[in-house]
Amino acid sequence: MLDESLLDSPQGLAQADRRALLRGAAEAGARVRTAVRYAAEAGVNDLEPDGRPRAVLIAGPGAAATQTADLLGTLAGAGSPVTRLAPTGVAPAAGALRWELPGWAGSVDLLLIATPDGTEPGLSLLAEQAYRRGCTVVAVAPARTPLAETVNGSHSLFVPMATAPYDPDQPLAAASAPGVLWALLTPLLALLDRTGLLSAPPEVLETIADRLDAIAERCGPATATYSNPAKTLAAELADALPVVWTEGVSAGPAGRRFAAALAELSGTPAVVAELPEALAAHSALLAGPLAAGADPGDFFRDRVEEPPALHARVVLLRDRPIGGITAAPAARELALTHDTPISELEPEAGGELESLAELIAVTDFAAVYLALASGA
Repeated sequence: MLDESLLDSPQGLAQADRRALLRGAAEAGARVRTAVRYAAEAGVNDLEPDGRPRAVLIAGPGAAATQTADLLGTLAGAGSPVTRLAPTGVAPAAGALRWELPGWAGSVDLLLIATPDGTEPGLSLLAEQAYRRGCTVVAVAPARTPLAETVNGSHSLFVPMATAPYDPDQPLAAASAPGVLWALLTPLLALLDRTGLLSAPPEVLETIADRLDAIAERCGPATATYSNPAKTLAAELADALPVVWTEGVSAGPAGRRFAAALAELSGTPAVVAELPEALAAHSALLAGPLAAGADPGDFFRDRVEEPPALHARVVLLRDRPIGGITAAPAARELALTHDTPISELEPEAGGELESLAELIAVTDFAAVYLALASGA
């Protein structure tokens, strides 16, 4: 059950936020600026790559690496060479995950290691294997960790992970917690800008930080629910199964990130799909027992002692459509035809990275508010 009164109590939210999730969301812009500075100090802006890499391989544990690879692959566009390396198993002795390079990986390929931990022995072994194969290795991880020592020892490029600017030793929370993604993603955006795979020069990264700061002000705990899109969305998702539909290049990875954050932070399951395919993929779901009007039991029975029934709610995340072509009207019609409520988020005008940052920031705040108000 969601305690909606908690949403409008900044003091109550602060007491409930034992994992500092709200602070992580508010610090996203500062993390981007700190990460830009760390990347520059590590020499990323001075790199002059001799052509594009044949493949960009990304390795790291859990949701953080998955989301980073998803975002970079989407931003790199059609024919993207970005591939995430999944763990190949568990080392019997240490019980730690291990990674392996593909057999074809060599000197024309780039290995990116992104982790909020840095103590994984499997990633250190992977960095050593890539160095022996001649791959270029770049790692983003906390400083003074075994991975940092391995990467620096092999004359590869290491970028310290940006933590809170006022507390460099503060540990980061769960992989889907606000702040972790931007701390890992920002240096890699700057790096792939230098390779020509995408466009993320320093001035664009600064606009991202500004947009994140603006969202933090609009969605912060001091802003009342009626004018706070993140609190409003969290309240709407109480006792609901979020059915996340996305439209637009930026919205796709933002929707997948939102589903992962809901699961990890509040234990809320969600399904996600892109329009227009979502209309066919989820039409049966909306017509079944999860529809808002569905109630297979006796209408007159006493429901006072029963928990609320779980019903679907569509969350439509939209980037601005190119050429005005959109499936949003059909999505609204399908939802309302099946008595399913719908929430919509659309970013303000801006570049692709700014739109992506806004969608991620608002949904991050919403996932945090849902976790805190539901006591997760």
